[in-house]
Amino acid sequence: MIKDRLNSPDGSLRASLAFLFPAGDRPDIAALRHLLEHDPSAAASFTLSHVPPEGDGWVEVLTSGLTFDLGGLAPAAPAGWGEAAYRFGLPADLAEGELEAVELHPGAHLRGGEALPPVTRAMLRTGLALAALPGVRAVAWAPARSLMAPDYFAQSVARWLGGGAFPALGLTALHRDGDAAICSEGLRFFTGQELRIETHSGSDFAKAGKIAVRLIHSLVSAGPVSSACEVEGPEGARLSLEPSADGRWLRVWNKG
Repeated sequence: MIKDRLNSPDGSLRASLAFLFPAGDRPDIAALRHLLEHDPSAAASFTLSHVPPEGDGWVEVLTSGLTFDLGGLAPAAPAGWGEAAYRFGLPADLAEGELEAVELHPGAHLRGGEALPPVTRAMLRTGLALAALPGVRAVAWAPARSLMAPDYFAQSVARWLGGGAFPALGLTALHRDGDAAICSEGLRFFTGQELRIETHSGSDFAKAGKIAVRLIHSLVSAGPVSSACEVEGPEGARLSLEPSADGRWLRVWNKG
């Protein structure tokens, strides 16, 4: 799975964006150069800082003084990207198994700092440009095991980078834990914690989802919660927050 492949030795999640193309349609280095020459927004986002022999299938890109590796370029073999658990904005008939990936991830000098806000933002700005490459069918974000339509990815990420809401349904994801809770996946990449919003019945799931989206936006900005506290949620709800003993989970109760 993409999540397992990108785990760091300390158990943290590493950043990776994969751009999926129909088999045989992955871009080569010439396609990247064409994008930079003809798309001003791409040229403003990144440059090619190192280009090995074309058969190697990767390049180093530079953005905001940081370098990232882009691998899986034609004519080399595609990058591995695993299997998505969550899909956003994609047609139901999209066959993931028939797609091939080109993968962007932080360079070796950034190892251990992948989740730092300047690194993540620089990587996603580059991702916005790459999502405009001809033939992109989907964009995969590894920490949340999410797969997004290119326009869904571009609009939601551009909104956040421009000062808007964090794309909680895309760069993170939500899933049910039976009838007991709604949990996040991928939030710990940004904060070190996942959310667990306790529910009393299935009818609470829609409300819990709204709470989760609001909290994820706040937590990505403010960082992890280290001690029990209360905050205001949607529609004035009082929320009780309590980190787990190991700090990996943030449990949430709606107190009305």
